Amino acid sequence: MAKHINTLQNTNTLSLSGTLTRRAFLKKTAAAGVALGVPSVMGRSLASYGARLPKTTLAMVTGNRVAATKKAIELLGGIKSFVSKGSRVVVKPNMSFPHPPQRATNTHYEVVATVAGLCMEAGAREVLVLDYPFNRPEPCLKLSGIRDACAKIKNVYTLAVVDEKFFRTVAVKQGRVLQQVKVIKDVLDCDVLINLPTAKSHTTTGVSLGMKGLMGLIWDRKYFHASVDINQAIADLSSAINVDLIVLDASRALVNGGPSGPGQVTEPRTIIAGTDPVAVDATAVTLAPWYGQNFSGAMVKHIVAAHEMGLGTLQEQDINMLKARV
Repeated sequence: MAKHINTLQNTNTLSLSGTLTRRAFLKKTAAAGVALGVPSVMGRSLASYGARLPKTTLAMVTGNRVAATKKAIELLGGIKSFVSKGSRVVVKPNMSFPHPPQRATNTHYEVVATVAGLCMEAGAREVLVLDYPFNRPEPCLKLSGIRDACAKIKNVYTLAVVDEKFFRTVAVKQGRVLQQVKVIKDVLDCDVLINLPTAKSHTTTGVSLGMKGLMGLIWDRKYFHASVDINQAIADLSSAINVDLIVLDASRALVNGGPSGPGQVTEPRTIIAGTDPVAVDATAVTLAPWYGQNFSGAMVKHIVAAHEMGLGTLQEQDINMLKARV
């Protein structure tokens, strides 16, 4: 556990606390000149990002992963609230590791296929299931089960993006340690981006959830690890990639040994969906004991950094939580 102390903070060291009201937080960030929300750097408007629901509304559904995925999206108004007819959709799961589903290192293929199928039912023109795998692409696509599951759905394509020519540099306008980053072109040019992270531990950042998972869309991950504060870089990246919907797969959780395992796998049997990346991750942290201990979102540096940038809230009282069991 010692190697995670620098990432998973003691609550006594945080400047944020349960007594910080939403009004005080907004006043603090406004005074600091921090723009709230996610800037429109990808061609989709800020209005479309937050118009459907209050930013802090989340759905948390426990039960069978397929039924829970469908129910969570339904609670947020249904997939048609996010995907219009003729849309080109990018779905971003974690499929970086050449492991079967029971290892819990990748998003479960049933969750990915369920979301892709819903997008097609809503009238999407096509769905691209994309990731830049950490390992050789072919074993990752095959052993994760994602490619085979999605191949059954017409106009859904599972692709590993591993060549720099398929990335484009964009400015990180709110960045504190990042000024620019190379992102997969299809992500920048799509109509809808859906993030499908899995819940797992990580040796560098403590946990890998939605915001950390976005590193699978960039070209130079080594820069994050070696040249800047990775926790702030993750928050900066989250300000520059306009995610329309997050569906976090916590049907299983790799609670130690991550990101590649092997490690202990628990079964929260839960799906969390929302549009607030900070709230989704902060809620997911509470679903399992990491490294044998319980943590909150306020104890994870990159989640706190994103909160302080105004990208969302980690405070429970500011989250409208819609819960169900299926």
